[in-house]
Amino acid sequence: MNTEKIENQKQQILDLLRDFCSQKLDEEYFKLAERLTLKLARKRNSPLATGQPKIWAAAIIHALGTINFLFDKSFDPYLSVDDINNYFGTNKSTSGNKSRQIRDLLKLSPFDNEFSTQNIQDNDPFADFVMVDGLIVPLDTLPEQYQREVRQARAEGKDISFTTQ
Repeated sequence: MNTEKIENQKQQILDLLRDFCSQKLDEEYFKLAERLTLKLARKRNSPLATGQPKIWAAAIIHALGTINFLFDKSFDPYLSVDDINNYFGTNKSTSGNKSRQIRDLLKLSPFDNEFSTQNIQDNDPFADFVMVDGLIVPLDTLPEQYQREVRQARAEGKDISFTTQ
């Protein structure tokens, strides 16, 4: 698929995502979905080059929902997988498989710095830990200079670890 076709596909997906997020979620989810879509479109062999826009839109919401606990009733917002697929008119297994493809391709996991909602980032149970020589240690056990470095890196959406040897 040439660049023009990928651009067209990307725009159709973004339009679907914008409508879905305005009706079912919020602006924050749309911004994350937009960022994810743009990242997928920039890939050398963009997966967005094939497939229907509505399936990609459902899969993108599913992927974000998976890492942000969207399908857990104790979290707000909450939606079910069926809510997503009913809205887009997609098949649960197809959108789930595409979601897995997205998460594997971009190595997405819960508490991902780039694609987590602010609420998830604020409640990240790992935020107060850092890797030192392959061991997980409490951040407050490090000298203040290193604590500042970790906080600065995380504020920039990066992560950091230390080696003492």
